[in-house]
Amino acid sequence: MNYGVERGILLGKLIQLLDGIEIRNFQQDDMPLLGELYNSVNDRENATFWWVGDSENWVNVFCAFENGKMVAKGQVEVFNIVPSGRSTKSKHAIYLNLKPIPERESDLNLLELLYSYLFSRAKEIKESLSQEYATYLYVGNDASETINSQFFIEQKGFRHSESLFTMKRDLKEPISDLPLNDEFHLTHWKMESSHEEGEYLELNAEVWPDTPLGVERLSQFKQNSLWTAIVVRDANTIVGSLMVWREEDKGIIEDVFVRDPWRNRGIAKYMLTQALSYLKSNELDSAELMVLTTNESALSLYSSVGFNKIKEEIRYGIELG
Repeated sequence: MNYGVERGILLGKLIQLLDGIEIRNFQQDDMPLLGELYNSVNDRENATFWWVGDSENWVNVFCAFENGKMVAKGQVEVFNIVPSGRSTKSKHAIYLNLKPIPERESDLNLLELLYSYLFSRAKEIKESLSQEYATYLYVGNDASETINSQFFIEQKGFRHSESLFTMKRDLKEPISDLPLNDEFHLTHWKMESSHEEGEYLELNAEVWPDTPLGVERLSQFKQNSLWTAIVVRDANTIVGSLMVWREEDKGIIEDVFVRDPWRNRGIAKYMLTQALSYLKSNELDSAELMVLTTNESALSLYSSVGFNKIKEEIRYGIELG
């Protein structure tokens, strides 16, 4: 059956089940209703709620309305596009976020209806990606959002992918002034040319061959306020790097790595303290990063420079066939 026709039949049935529900893309006039939905969802501590972004992104944002009220919102976003030539185990990643008002958390008909739009949009995006790699669809929820996660597990066949801690560092606390061996030197790298971006992405794929960062995601990172890459070199060879930027009123640290031959020499810890000092010098009060709950060495490293675990996100996924 033609997918577009199948989708139309499916949605028609669901709309009949939910008479009075309107599903459509987000519009500018919906901002007040979105604010009400956000406040309602975030009455629950640590709920993962995506903001809608710029108007160019609203094609990926679907809202459900009932009696003039926004009762749910969902959206999809491409998280990772794998360029040609990477590991055959690599995969494109699309994420979704679906949040109803708390009193409708268990309304399967509402969730099914909105999910069908999100899934259809994810399939459209998949068709635009290289068929060289598989594409996976993921959802990430705070560990406390058990009802929302159960919908994806029980109704849609999602399976656990990974769990991550968010860790926070108070920048008002002292930051150690650590030494760096004379053979190394640290710089801030702006990656101003496509050649430099390509150089970084090759290193990133070396460290994370199964989930390499694509140029699109790197471009998104670079658009953030205060973005910079902090890099340590041995002569002209990059041996370690991390990225840092401002997000709302806090600093974000991302993609911390040291290449294998140079590990266990204090480079990662030095880069982290430099990143914290950079954020503090720009008058931010805190910094956050995410780390796999199973990565004991990274957890120990981040704790050693003052980070503390504040919440856990659990991610589930399915392959988009």
